[in-house]
Parts: sequence; C-alpha cells; structure tokens
Amino acid sequence: MKYTDLSIQTQREAPNNARTQGFAFLVRGGYLTRENQPTVLGEYVLKHLENLSTELGNSFFKKLDIPNISNEEETFFPLETGALDVVYCAACGYVARSELASFVKNPPPTEEALPTEKVATPECNTIEDLANFLEIPKERTAKALLYTRQSDGKFIFAVVRGDMQLSEAKLKDQVGDVKPATEEEIATSGAVAGYASPIGLKDVLIIVDDLIPNSPNLVAGANETGYHLKNVNHGRDYSAEIVADLVQVEEGNACAQCRESLSILSADLLASKNTHSFNKILHALAESHNDENGLTIPHPAAPFDIYLMHIPGKTMDTGAATTELYEKLGAAGISVLLDDREARAGVKFNDADLIGCPIRVTVGERGLQDGMVELKPRSALQKSLVSLKSLTGLTGQAEFWNLVNNIDM
Repeated sequence: MKYTDLSIQTQREAPNNARTQGFAFLVRGGYLTRENQPTVLGEYVLKHLENLSTELGNSFFKKLDIPNISNEEETFFPLETGALDVVYCAACGYVARSELASFVKNPPPTEEALPTEKVATPECNTIEDLANFLEIPKERTAKALLYTRQSDGKFIFAVVRGDMQLSEAKLKDQVGDVKPATEEEIATSGAVAGYASPIGLKDVLIIVDDLIPNSPNLVAGANETGYHLKNVNHGRDYSAEIVADLVQVEEGNACAQCRESLSILSADLLASKNTHSFNKILHALAESHNDENGLTIPHPAAPFDIYLMHIPGKTMDTGAATTELYEKLGAAGISVLLDDREARAGVKFNDADLIGCPIRVTVGERGLQDGMVELKPRSALQKSLVSLKSLTGLTGQAEFWNLVNNIDM
C-alpha cells in the first residue's frame, strides 16, 4: 500500500484533548482524527485486526502482546481512563465486572433476637444520620432501596446492610429491569420514603442481600416519618421472597475463590465471547506499544511489516529501485507501506517512527552503490545494511522474519 493512497496526515503535536499517550500517538500517526474517528489508515488497520482475530482465534491477544485480564466471557485492558470498573484478584486470576463481582462476606457474631422497639429518630432519613443519632455502626442498620419492575409494575423492596451499597446490576439479574419507585408508588405500597420498612407491606416483592438473614437485631424503618424500629430480624419480623447476593464489591474485599484481597481496576472491554471491539483493541495496542517518538506496533498486529522509503540520489534513481523492491516484497506476501512522497528524509524518518511499522527499510544512494539498503527495526537503536538481493529474493513472510532475526544489531 502506498502512503498517498491512504491519505495519511501525521501531526507534529499531540492533540489538546488527548487523555492518554496512546490516543495522542494514534492521532499523530494518522490513524484517528482528533474526534476519535478512524481515518483511511485507521480503517485499514481495523480491518487488518479483524482478519487477524479470525486467523489467530484464541491466541489473538497473546500474539498482539496486549496486557489484559479476562474471564470465560470477557477480555479487559486495564487503563486509568477506562470506562469500566473491573475486579481482579492477582492471586488466583479471578476477574469480573465490579457490579457483578462476588466476594467473601463476614457475618457478625450470632446473638439472641431481641424484641422490636420503636424509637423516635427525627430528621434521620439517611443511614449516616441514623447511625450517628443512635450512636451505632452502620452495619447495625438495614438500608431500604425501593424500585418498580418495568415489565409488570411490581413494587420491589430491596434490603442491604447499611454499611454496603446495592448493586443494581445484581438486583436486575434477580428481578429484571427496574426503575426507582415514584413517591406515589411508595405511598401506595404502604412504605414511607426515608423511613421505609419491609414489615407489614402487602403486594410487594421483598428481596434481601444474603447477609441480612445472618445479621440480627438491625435498625430498620418503621414506615412512619421520624421513627425507626430497633431489633428487626429477617425470618421473624418479615420474610423475603428472594435472598441473594445484592451488594457492590469494594477494594480490598476478600476474593470468593481464594480469600486474597481484591483490586478494582479501570479498564476497557476488548472482547465479549465471540465479539471484538477492534477500535478499543487499536487503542490498547497504542497504549501498550509506544515510545517517545511514536508507536511501536509489533508483528503481526501492525498492518504493515515494513515502512519502505527512499532518499533521493544525485547520480542514481533511488525511487525506481525502491518501487522495484516494493513490488518484489509484495509479490512475496510481505506487507509494505511505501512512502511515495517527495518529502525530505527527516520528515519521512519522523513519520516512520510515528506510524510505528516493525521494520523501516531505507533505500539511499550510498548503500545502493554497493547493492545494499538500510534496515532498522522500529525499537532498535542501531540500523544495519543488508543486500538488496536478500530482500528482492524473498519468497514469503517467514523467510523475511528469519532474515531480520538473524541480523546482528
């Protein structure tokens, strides 16, 4: 493929909206616009990655050398600016989206169920206010979350311990899609917002976190403004139709598989089952493979194995020799990006680094006089001279990479 055919436009400066170095280099290398839309070159790369994923199957991400964490269904790329929170256990490799992650819950010590007691709790319509007013830890309270199921309008009364947060994703897995209940729906159920209790309600689906039945004598709402009930116990004072894991994991919680501490990472989703997000994969490649000069995309992830350029000569037509080499390499099945511009050598060298093909081959008059061309791996500090015949005589990719790997850099 020729440079001008792809309408490549490199940038000398990083875009102002660049949140990561990888994105900055994708824009500077001409793969993306500043608005994060693929250019002609970007579309070419995305198609290359799609074909490569079909060819490589399960070894796709390993071959691309992208750091990732995965479970049976999803593959994630850890990134500080990632759109998702992912739970990861470094000890056993457990991975899950944070809103669905399992973890070890430690129930409080068992104690005798005490009689319920109604107490005045003025202006205590939050767990924090309630715990401060009664001078108790938040884990001694029950938090009520009120929803309406969208499919049938059923009122959903969810209960978690006051020191924990409900995961709406886990709730949805149990009861289907929900929306926050309106004031009218709450009033119709018999509950009172800010002081809600599952006790005495009718025509309500009660669902509790699986820690609630093992947490005795909690403080819960009294369904009366300004009042709560002490010593509320599941099973005695009310019963839930569903008992399940409903709460959100937190950093440092114990892994449900090995009991080591869990970490929560920001990440992007690269693949789900048989579906790949190739634009995210391109970003992950750029974040994983760059240096101060540009991208360093490795083979086979790079759409082109070789960035081929020439330096105009005074006595020899280096352009013609470069074109011939381009055709011979292409015939051997080696992918080449030919820089066919009439630009200064320094500009071409800079753009080659930005674009990040694994190998740069330069045809210059001095080397050509001796039948040699310059070959430089993108990440190498040194360049080498190789015979032009060794390149024009190649018959396939394997032979080319064998030649490259045997060069003493």
